[in-house]
Amino acid sequence: MKEDLPPLPEFDLYGFTPYRLAVAAKRTSEELARQYRARFGISIPEWRVLVHLAHSGKVSVRDIEVRVAMEKYEVSRAAKRLREAGLIERKENPADRRLVILSLTSKGRQMMTELLPMAKAHQKELEKRLGDAFQQLEAGLEELLKETK
Repeated sequence: MKEDLPPLPEFDLYGFTPYRLAVAAKRTSEELARQYRARFGISIPEWRVLVHLAHSGKVSVRDIEVRVAMEKYEVSRAAKRLREAGLIERKENPADRRLVILSLTSKGRQMMTELLPMAKAHQKELEKRLGDAFQQLEAGLEELLKETK
């Protein structure tokens, strides 16, 4: 016996902003990832950890989780691989032994001197592709990234 299911409401997935933002973010991120994966052999989560450390210096795993919107296990796995590659170091936080502090090693800093210009060039390319719409996109992203209460 066939179950009578209510009809689904109309929904334009391809016009749904959260979906479009997610797809655009993944595509633009992957464009840069192909470059640094080929040059340095690192993944997107590893890039996120490295660039956050380059930006912030010594930080906890918890801080990276919050700042780069990654799950704890993703940050931990990426950090483990980066430590094994000699790109970051891990130290116990003297103020709170439950927290681990990560920082770039000299090898990691050297990699970032090559990687950050690649990221800047990618940013410039995105700005060029978007043209006049870039400023509007930036303003919209600022609104979306504001913390809500």
